[in-house]
Amino acid sequence: MICRFTLFAWLLLSPAVSPAVSVDDHPYLDDMIDRLVSQHGLDRGELVSTFERVTLRPNVLEAIQRPAERLPWHRYRSFFINPAQIDNGVAFWNRHRETLSRAERETGVPAEIIVAIIGVETRYGTTLGSHPVLDSLTTLTLQYPRRQKFFGEQLEQFILMTREESMDPFAVRGSYAGAIGIPQFMPSSYRDYAVDFNGDGKADLVNQPEDAIGSVANYLGRFEWQPGKPVAVEITPGDPPDSGSTNPSKPNTTVGELRAGGIDVDVGLGGGDQAAIVHLEGKNRDLYRVVFENFYVLMRYNPRILYAMAVHELSSAVKREYSEAW
Repeated sequence: MICRFTLFAWLLLSPAVSPAVSVDDHPYLDDMIDRLVSQHGLDRGELVSTFERVTLRPNVLEAIQRPAERLPWHRYRSFFINPAQIDNGVAFWNRHRETLSRAERETGVPAEIIVAIIGVETRYGTTLGSHPVLDSLTTLTLQYPRRQKFFGEQLEQFILMTREESMDPFAVRGSYAGAIGIPQFMPSSYRDYAVDFNGDGKADLVNQPEDAIGSVANYLGRFEWQPGKPVAVEITPGDPPDSGSTNPSKPNTTVGELRAGGIDVDVGLGGGDQAAIVHLEGKNRDLYRVVFENFYVLMRYNPRILYAMAVHELSSAVKREYSEAW
């Protein structure tokens, strides 16, 4: 799982805090510590002392309740697809051309998709987040009950990750939701998908763009990116699709069925290829796209339609500018 909360991680600072955490007051933490001790051999006293140094942060709760993906598409899009983002994407591609080529060759994930994800997540590694990850994850675990299970798992994974990677848990900074590094991996994804792509013996997603590039490619490849197949195409249907059939959480039709319904999907796919129609709120009119299985691979990185569409459109714009430059 990758962080879902990108935009406001750029915009929010880290102000007000609450008193430190006592494990005795939180049975959930007590149970977590028991697991870490019994299953992973961690020291209970050290863990209790660690949590006593944690500070709960109300601004994290404020931020998570207003994710950028609630914006209409035309506003959300403007944050990620603009001349500066495109130019900086081309520059990032030029700086890391050999690494991106190797990642594409080894995983089948296009260089422009890798560039665009890093661009959307952290503006090409320039905005990694300033929130103490341990504080953020503990705050969300204890004070955001709607998603306690998810953030509790991430907190546990973070503790294991910092131990395995020899990190100081108090020094790691990231998004308010606990995402880390250039590609904004959540701790579980860091442990499962981060790779040492520059061969220095350590998968470092905070300081090493090469490792970030390889890890993004590895993540999408492991979720079965389909090389050579499209992500999405724009359509102008004669009649808007039924609202109940748009924006599904997974493909709900086929290319053949769309063609039979009068929607021309000329992208080199067979009639049996999976597809769906998504609706986007344009500034002056409704917009529709046909999306394919690779679109839903992008949603494994962040399960929001607006996010996946932003990555797709930024990748196309960056590739166009990069190709023209060469």
